[in-house]
Amino acid sequence: MMQSNGQMSRMGAVKVALQRFAFVVLVLSSFTLMLLGKADTLVMDRLRTGVTDAMAPVLEVLSRPAASVASVMNTVRELAHLRQENAELRDENLSLLRWQALARQLQAENQRLRELTTMVDDPKPRYITARVVADSGGVFARSLIVTAGAQNGARKGQVVVAAQGVVGRLTEVGHRASRVLLLTDPNSRVPVLLEESRARAILMGTNQDRPQLTFLKAKAGVSPGDRIVTSGIGRLFPPGLPVGVVSSVDDGHIWVELFIEDTRLELARILDFGPDGIVGTPDSGPMTRATPAHDGVPPDDGTSGPIGAAAGPQTEDRPDAEDDPQVFIPRPAVRPSRHDG
Repeated sequence: MMQSNGQMSRMGAVKVALQRFAFVVLVLSSFTLMLLGKADTLVMDRLRTGVTDAMAPVLEVLSRPAASVASVMNTVRELAHLRQENAELRDENLSLLRWQALARQLQAENQRLRELTTMVDDPKPRYITARVVADSGGVFARSLIVTAGAQNGARKGQVVVAAQGVVGRLTEVGHRASRVLLLTDPNSRVPVLLEESRARAILMGTNQDRPQLTFLKAKAGVSPGDRIVTSGIGRLFPPGLPVGVVSSVDDGHIWVELFIEDTRLELARILDFGPDGIVGTPDSGPMTRATPAHDGVPPDDGTSGPIGAAAGPQTEDRPDAEDDPQVFIPRPAVRPSRHDG
């Protein structure tokens, strides 16, 4: 027993000595490595690279079980939510089918009403797709450069859109490239309206990410989330193009969150309405030439008489009526009754 106790005490003393010696060795090794790292960085870089190369296979082997366990846990979580997600998708699909049937009915009804009222359809534009390359700066604070110019049919003032909505309009057109003035530029003014209330306003750029609505009469009826589309007033932009939604209303200022993020824009479409633009030129179809009437009797060729022939002074009191210049006036919906001379 005495010998065993002595051996244990000696072993304990050896362990203590080794621990103290190991601590000293580690401290000296640390200082040595620090000095070597300061003295010769190339050697230390090679040493670190060698250690990394040697440990990489070990780390890869150790990471495989952890990756497998993480993959299994993700699969279990996905399976747990799969039934709920499937039920939600079924309900959403049924709702979309109902909306699709309603949209088809409304489309057919709208087409019949257009045919009954002989409504004039809006001009159909063709598209010029261009790539957004850069913003080269200039007199405009917020603008983009697109790879479409006069040789592609681009003209100053044309509207530029993307899949989400309106981007802006062309302000400078070169032979191969053009500049697009964004809706957020302080020089931008776009006639818009609220889609639900049909209240008209002007979208004004503020040199920030959110433009502002101005000249809006019914401010009390505006609330966050209202959709904004182009009104077509002034014929600068076609009506009905999506612009954005009202983000906030505070202190009389109405801020709009645009559908377009110009920082992520890669492709843009230039709307080309032809040489006549959005307004177009009047043709002679719906307009008729007025023939001067004599003795207050309207002409019998189905055209309308001069303005004021149905009511007002007769032309017999004006001997020079035949010398008046002829004017173009629209055909009236109801032919005026014949007056006996």
